Amino acid sequence: MIQNNTYKLSLAALFAALSYVVFTFLQIKIPVGGDMTSIHLGNAVVVLASLIIGGPLGGLAGAIGMSIGDFFDPVYAPLVPKTLICKLCIGLITGLIAHKIGKITSSNDQQYVLRVSAIAAAAGLLFNVIADPIIGYWYKILILGKPAADLSLTINFVSSGINAVISLIVSVVVYMALRPALKQSGFFLKLAN
Repeated sequence: MIQNNTYKLSLAALFAALSYVVFTFLQIKIPVGGDMTSIHLGNAVVVLASLIIGGPLGGLAGAIGMSIGDFFDPVYAPLVPKTLICKLCIGLITGLIAHKIGKITSSNDQQYVLRVSAIAAAAGLLFNVIADPIIGYWYKILILGKPAADLSLTINFVSSGINAVISLIVSVVVYMALRPALKQSGFFLKLAN
């Protein structure tokens, strides 16, 4: 049991590091009236982690990695609490649909797994497309006192939508490519124990 928990935590740490690296070094920053938004693949890592190791750990790993990325960037540092909440929710929603409802780990039907994985990823990312700009808007106005939040709201919806579409495609394609090797190696059995 202890060995299995260590294994799961090691995977979560790996995904946290991957989400940090992908978000920090593979992003396109877009200036928005004294503020900043970006196009990035960090959300794809959150979804991928949730599909592979489950929603709670996958979401937490992605949330921690991307929050560390925010923390070390002076532009995004004030938004760490928003990032933690939104990215954790992406993982929780994706994991709930993929594993608790869809039970993709135990299925051998590739088409079914593809369909459920895409639906789960879309649901988690759709939450983020709506919640990230809205929470960010209220957070900027109420907590940070930034009147320019109105200007960035629309642009944040657009960038969140672009991130969601790219993340959906990348995460599901990578998961479906990795899944046969994970299944053959007994990976899913190790996680279940």
